[in-house]
Amino acid sequence: MNIALIAAPVVGVVALLFALYKATYVNKKKPGNERMVEIASYIHEGAMAFLLRQYRYLAVFILVLFVVLGLLISWKTSITFLFGALFSVLAGYFGMNVATKANVRTSNAAMESGINEALKIAFSGGTVMGMSVVGLGILGVSVSYIIFKDPEIITGFGLGASSIALFARVGGGIYTKAADVGADLVGKVEAGIPEDDPRNPAVIADNVGDNVGDVAGMGADLFESYVGAIISAVTLGLIAYGDNGIYFALAFSTVGILASIIGVYFVRGDKDPQKSLNTGTVVSSFITLIMAFVLSNVFLDSYKPFISIVAGLAVGLLIARITEYYTSSDYKPVKRIARESETGASTNIIGGLSVGMMSTALPIIVIAAGILVAYYASNGATDPAQGLYGIALAAVGMLSTAAMTIAVDAYGPIADNAGGISEMCQLPKEVRKITDKLDSVGNTTAAIGKGFAIGSAALTALALFSSYTQAVSLSSIDITRPTVISGLFIGGMLTFLFSAMTMDAVGKTAFSMIEEVRSQFKEKPGIMAGTEKPDYARCVDISTKAALKEMIIPGLLAVFAPVLIGILLGPEALGGLLAGSLITGVLMAIFMANSGGAWDNAKKYIEEGNHGGKGSDAHKAAVIGDTVGDPFKDTAGPSLNILIKLMTIVSLVFAKVFLTYGGILF
Repeated sequence: MNIALIAAPVVGVVALLFALYKATYVNKKKPGNERMVEIASYIHEGAMAFLLRQYRYLAVFILVLFVVLGLLISWKTSITFLFGALFSVLAGYFGMNVATKANVRTSNAAMESGINEALKIAFSGGTVMGMSVVGLGILGVSVSYIIFKDPEIITGFGLGASSIALFARVGGGIYTKAADVGADLVGKVEAGIPEDDPRNPAVIADNVGDNVGDVAGMGADLFESYVGAIISAVTLGLIAYGDNGIYFALAFSTVGILASIIGVYFVRGDKDPQKSLNTGTVVSSFITLIMAFVLSNVFLDSYKPFISIVAGLAVGLLIARITEYYTSSDYKPVKRIARESETGASTNIIGGLSVGMMSTALPIIVIAAGILVAYYASNGATDPAQGLYGIALAAVGMLSTAAMTIAVDAYGPIADNAGGISEMCQLPKEVRKITDKLDSVGNTTAAIGKGFAIGSAALTALALFSSYTQAVSLSSIDITRPTVISGLFIGGMLTFLFSAMTMDAVGKTAFSMIEEVRSQFKEKPGIMAGTEKPDYARCVDISTKAALKEMIIPGLLAVFAPVLIGILLGPEALGGLLAGSLITGVLMAIFMANSGGAWDNAKKYIEEGNHGGKGSDAHKAAVIGDTVGDPFKDTAGPSLNILIKLMTIVSLVFAKVFLTYGGILF
């Protein structure tokens, strides 16, 4: 057995042990005074209760699909599917459990020790999520391959990961944004109270939502991307280079995890949190690049695959920087939206939409260039199989330091929650200043994380699409055929239908939340005076029930649409559907994520004292724009990343069914 096959599961276990070490470190820190512990317990219990109820719903779906896969494909594929779903669930559970404990400890550290200690605790909480994702991901893929020795079977593991990811993203996104919209519109605009004010009945639901959407949902999203990228590289690597193609993909993923563990130790307390987090990311990326060059020559006897990896990393970094430009208040686009807010909500929304649309141009050019470099650098002109493997390696390269990327991303919601706890517990203003500084960095890291998620989704979906064409023996797709054209249009439409469903779900749930918050203010006038307590539990229950109900249909759409088209119109028409959904899905995901991020930071820029500051007409307009952007950037937008990958991996898993029974209508 090759050393790469042995090292991969071993390093996976090492990553999980490191996550346990960081979780222990967080738990040992003091949670603060009695009031802080009480508030934190509401958030923790609400988040974990939602997650467990969500998993009970998903258990039925998993069981049904397990049986379907066993009967139609193979029971071995069913088993890997089951473990893919289980590992995705565990990654989300581990990460969110620690995140909801790290928040209050970050707040207490900010009060007792200052920004350095607070940064360490918040980042350690995020590290648990990052290491859980990559540890379980590499462990599941490598052990599945060691046992079954068949890349076709391990695609089941990717299907399990993708299925859970979509439901987690959609359900968590609906929950968090409905609570956020309700808290903002009634609390900030109507009641005129600050964000995270304990008098707001939706404030606990809002803080719970940060965890179920931005920690568990985001973790499941990148777990699915990470697993999908490795599986596509394993599948195409076998065709291009034989066993060595598989060994290289696993070995490279392994060193990426080790490099991330080293990078964690370079994130130290610093007056500039962004600089500290960037240092850890740069160190881990630098180590990974050096090892990629060495491993490329050792396993494949060529430096060319290394160039494809560099192309993937470059795409990720460039998209992240472009995302930062369009969503950070340090640059012109966000400042322009803030200025336009002075003339009302309509000009704020027009400005945000235009920024989001404009922001699609450069990332698409970067992705296109990355695909061309990855393909031709890996000898694609003379050997298409090696070129396609190069694209898969670009996706793996972008996600090679996923542990660090996720850790930095998950740090954001922890810092945000720490600020909320500080406000609700009426801690000294100096504490809130520290948590706000950490949170502002978190907003930037979240935007960058979304950029990485979108870029990796595009490359991973393309690599999986290539695997699908190999599985159904499609050397080309004839777009002049009416069935293929139909597939293209249907694929493009699915992006909009899915987005509409998720946006509508947020709107309906937010409507119920707004009515509840308004009624509590009306029924309990003592809330504003501080003599009566809001009923936080009612708001938490509204978000929980609605999110679990509304996530079902969009999730099922992603699974059944490609199966239906593949059987009715055939494998080539399904190829058209996948191409159509990939193009529109990536564009819409970039547009939504960047519009939402720009609206959010325009609001925060005004709250810093610009254009009239808090309470001004510009601020009220910006809050409305932000509530439109919330489901853009945290529900529909990121869910599209998973949609395009899930439909592709469903097509790959059911490829044999389409070859046997596909095209029954034409």
